[in-house]
Amino acid sequence: MKKKEKTKLLIIDDDPKVSWILTEGLSPNFEIISARDGVEGIQMVSTEKPDLILLDIKMPGMNGLEVLEKLGKMDNRPDVIMLSGNGETQNVVESMRLGAAEFINKPFEIKEVEIHINTVLERGILKREVRHLRTELDTRKQYDQLVGDSGKMQQVKEIIEQVADSELTVLIRGESGTGKEIVARLLHSMSNRSEEPFTKVNCAAIPRDLLEAELFGYEKGAFTGAHKTKPGRFEVANKGSIFLDEIGDMPMELQSKLLQVLEQQEFVRVGGIQNIHVDVRIICATNKNLEEAIGRGGFRDDLFYRLNEITILLPPLRDKKDDIPVLVEHFLERYNKLYQKNYPVLSPETMDRLMGFHWPGNVRQLENLIKQVVVRGGENIVADLLSSGMAVQTARGEASDDIFENAGDPANTYSLKKRIAAAIATQEKRLIREVLNKTNWNRRKAADMLEISYRSLLYKIKEYNLNASK
Repeated sequence: MKKKEKTKLLIIDDDPKVSWILTEGLSPNFEIISARDGVEGIQMVSTEKPDLILLDIKMPGMNGLEVLEKLGKMDNRPDVIMLSGNGETQNVVESMRLGAAEFINKPFEIKEVEIHINTVLERGILKREVRHLRTELDTRKQYDQLVGDSGKMQQVKEIIEQVADSELTVLIRGESGTGKEIVARLLHSMSNRSEEPFTKVNCAAIPRDLLEAELFGYEKGAFTGAHKTKPGRFEVANKGSIFLDEIGDMPMELQSKLLQVLEQQEFVRVGGIQNIHVDVRIICATNKNLEEAIGRGGFRDDLFYRLNEITILLPPLRDKKDDIPVLVEHFLERYNKLYQKNYPVLSPETMDRLMGFHWPGNVRQLENLIKQVVVRGGENIVADLLSSGMAVQTARGEASDDIFENAGDPANTYSLKKRIAAAIATQEKRLIREVLNKTNWNRRKAADMLEISYRSLLYKIKEYNLNASK
């Protein structure tokens, strides 16, 4: 049987007598290391990785409170018990404010110190158990959002369970509304990085000239308005995961920088010269055909192969219609609870209508429909919602630019109101695309020409699923 390792204690005290007393008294039950001042102590925290620190307040140079404050900025800092020959209330309060776990006055008995140490260690075990349980609960909630028992969804869940706790880069592919972000969050919450940050960046929603600064940060003075140094999303996600949504919209000049992060785990901030090392798992998603983009010269093939270590393909709702009843039940339960309603199950007639629909907006479209049914309190609106929703989705290019193709329920095909709305949406989309191409996709110039706000243009680009290749 493997011998259990002793808990490692770091003593930071300038008084050799105190260090000797603690070492002699505690060494039978603990592994003891010691430092003679605050600077050495901080270095040993990084190199020795102690489980607990005994820290003296009164020390020459950097005192104990200053050391405690610096320790508080370190990742995964161990708990600290403060030692002081002067139990002033001010020192006790300041120590606790800075995150000390306990406070012991000198002189002390070794037995008293051991009691404090064991109390702090037991408290740490309880904290870790609570964090673990909370993580498991969050994971369960995320997993419950991935609703579906069809064969295709079972395959998706199986791949997630197989690769979640690995360091492989994952590319999630699927149409808009299939649940790509849910899968990304689930991959993170089921990994050993679950207690570290999860950061999302939508590469299509951030203007091209700002995306580099958003991802990699910038140094003070790097450009107009850069009044201070700002870390990017990769630094924020250090030790955790970063989710790059709509990766197919990332500009070519940034793709090479992302490749560097994948290969070397380092990058340089905008306006900087120093390499910054990060430990980040990258998860990407796209609804575009990246192979076609590579053929057009719009996406790097070497980056594609690095991102594509594992592919998770989310099927559209029309290809897994067996999941529709389960999804309907799930959304009815969620929105009845959220809006304090009590809407019953849908009638067989309505369910048949849902099963026969094409669902261009996928699960997101079904969720929005059920939400309206619950809020408005009647499934008699389903037929109108399906036909109008389909017309708008088709006009936006989710399925086709032909406003009469896939029109939904034939009984509503000749609705003048719906055809006019679809025609307007189609013409708006074509005009926006024409102006964007004319300005070489300079969004600000296009917004001026269209006489709409820049934010409105970004919204419409996403709404109509426009990109420079279309």
